[in-house]
Amino acid sequence: MDIFTNIQGFKHYLGTLKPQEKSVGFVPTMGALHEGHLELIKTSKQQNDLTICSIFVNPTQFNNPEDLNKYPRDTASDIAKLQDVLCDVVFIPTVEDMYDEHRIVNFHFGYLEEIMEGRFRPGHFSGVGLIVTKLFNLVKPNRAYFGTKDLQQLTIIKKLAKDLLFDIEIIPVETIRESDGLAMSSRNKLLSREERKQAVVLYNSLILAREKLNNQESVISVKKYISDYFESNSVIDLEYFEVVYTENLQNVSKIQKSDRVSLCIAGYLGKVRLIDNISLF
Repeated sequence: MDIFTNIQGFKHYLGTLKPQEKSVGFVPTMGALHEGHLELIKTSKQQNDLTICSIFVNPTQFNNPEDLNKYPRDTASDIAKLQDVLCDVVFIPTVEDMYDEHRIVNFHFGYLEEIMEGRFRPGHFSGVGLIVTKLFNLVKPNRAYFGTKDLQQLTIIKKLAKDLLFDIEIIPVETIRESDGLAMSSRNKLLSREERKQAVVLYNSLILAREKLNNQESVISVKKYISDYFESNSVIDLEYFEVVYTENLQNVSKIQKSDRVSLCIAGYLGKVRLIDNISLF
């Protein structure tokens, strides 16, 4: 496995790939890798000649400096995990490599960054859009892989790739879960042992909401039920629970059988912010 820690060496390596005409799969990450990330790598390896993974904790997508500082980092462990799944290349740039001191470029994704995550994390998706654009321009992959756990991010990156005419296929990969249903996340490492036991309520509430909606209960009544449940019974401080169309994240008022619908949720357990989503059908 080749490891690059600066842009110059990485660019030179990428230049050697062009004459070989190899298909390239790309998995951008912020490190603290878990089985969900590794599933992205495995999927890429099945579909491409070469798989590249980046590890970069992107400062521009954190609206809370404390959240940036406490984000888990373990590069040595990440490299070992990537070697185990036979990743071909790892790119681990510095902040100085990726950002000019006087950055002025920003992205805005319209309503997509004003709902759900965008409401509670202002500027987050501008940072995501900027770093993904930089990495796409640098790597120029044939395919890029993203987990469906971050559904809003996935939707925005699909829109970004389409609007900026990137010749890159965006491949969604299903959420990998712990045995009790908790969605795997780098932030899970920040939970205490007791909080880890409690965190599964987020997934359980999604399952309960799905059952109610599939039993023909109205969207309004189910949203109220979930809101009341978290207000009265849960250790999680609920930020949102939304029922949305999977493709565009617009709110659903009445569900039709032909609709592709997702249930999305986010909240704080102690000081750790967790998100999750599931499909309705």
